[in-house]
Amino acid sequence: MNTNKTIAEIKDQKGILSTLWIFAMFNYLYCDVLALMNSDYLKQVLTGNVAGIHFTPGFLLGAGILMEIPTAMVLLSRVLKYGANRWTNLIAGAFMTVVQIASLWVGSPTLYYIFFSVIEIACTAFIVSYAWRWAESENVSNS
Repeated sequence: MNTNKTIAEIKDQKGILSTLWIFAMFNYLYCDVLALMNSDYLKQVLTGNVAGIHFTPGFLLGAGILMEIPTAMVLLSRVLKYGANRWTNLIAGAFMTVVQIASLWVGSPTLYYIFFSVIEIACTAFIVSYAWRWAESENVSNS
């Protein structure tokens, strides 16, 4: 077994997972930026109540924690060792996929929201698939 090649493959897999999380985050953020250009949505945001959801400090903390998951995964995908890395990506990817799917049933999603949601769901589902298939490096201790 060529250990150097295997270690390079692991680093590539870590880099790919990290890059996928960056891609997901840019889509989350740009969708939010576009939403603020929607005057009807912006008016609701300014009242602190969007589609019946009250933007309380607790809600905003929860939203911040939710968005910290992909942010943290950018780093964790690069620094965690194989086993923890694989499972963290599986769990975080599955969780973010379910959250994004569920968000489509809150209020009346706009076309741009649906567009970005499809991309975000595909990306996080691909992260889960990619992490699930990441099995060839189990016996490498330098990952």
